[in-house]
Amino acid sequence: MNPAEIKKIFDSFNKLKVLIIGDLMLDVYYWGDVNRISPEAPVPIVAISKKESRMGGAANVAINIQAMGATPILCGVIGNDVHGERLIKILKEKKLPIEGVIVSTDRPTTTKTRIISNNHHIVRIDDETDEYIGDKQTAKLLKQIEKIINAGKADVIIFEDYDKGVMSSELIKKVVALAQKKNIPTVVDPKKRNFTDYSGVTLFKPNLKELREGLKVDIHAGDLKQVQAITEKFRKAHKISNVLVTLSEHGVFISSDKEKKLVPAHIRNISDVSGAGDTVVSVAALCCALNLSPILIAFLSNLAGGQVCEKTGVVPVDKKQLLEEALHYMNGK
Repeated sequence: MNPAEIKKIFDSFNKLKVLIIGDLMLDVYYWGDVNRISPEAPVPIVAISKKESRMGGAANVAINIQAMGATPILCGVIGNDVHGERLIKILKEKKLPIEGVIVSTDRPTTTKTRIISNNHHIVRIDDETDEYIGDKQTAKLLKQIEKIINAGKADVIIFEDYDKGVMSSELIKKVVALAQKKNIPTVVDPKKRNFTDYSGVTLFKPNLKELREGLKVDIHAGDLKQVQAITEKFRKAHKISNVLVTLSEHGVFISSDKEKKLVPAHIRNISDVSGAGDTVVSVAALCCALNLSPILIAFLSNLAGGQVCEKTGVVPVDKKQLLEEALHYMNGK
């Protein structure tokens, strides 16, 4: 593939509309310095110098989609609380539609608070529930999803599952069936609870830990034959077109009818892996929407995931940098 073709692909991302269904979160960051230990307990005292709230979970996928030039539409559930209000405010500030966001009085907004000092996480505090949202909220969410799909606002659908209760077997099966009817590709970032419910999707993207937990098998990242055998068996059993397994420093493994190949990771100065999976699934989904080859999907999404690992905190992909790196590696430099 020549540079002009790669640039054309990146330009085509700008025309895409992406429906993201999943667990919406608020990421709260406290940055500060540690200069002493508490006299009350053997723990560091962090003197806070900066605070920030960001979109997290499925909402972070929306940020990555937007960073790549495409238009994201979020569908999920938040709580009727201060964190939910803050998340809605950020969505509006980012000029993201909120038509698919359901507000519930029965659950809190999933909130992850990170305290960081000298580019290192000191602690993370999670305020959340993983209870299923229930039939009433599921029906409400499905109604909004159907409305968005029928209005032609989805070139690809991402299931961003964090096991926080939004995804249920019923919702997954109904959305996948509707997507197949409309010929819309579906991409999954799975977790353990619903791992085997995504039959018939276009691309399924677990990391190694999720693959182990979801299939209850022991898999070694360095054993390529084992990874391929287990991935292929799962893919065929669930009629999935592509399975993309992220293997940390080993890279990514793509399994499809056309390709069964490991795409190695590039050498990076790893700072923080938080949010890397969100970036990988975002770029992979955009590639699926353009019907790119499995190997190109694996290459670009692997490159994007590695890029964000060089930065501290949950940050989106840099489209310009990704294009430059894609051209660099494709030219064999």
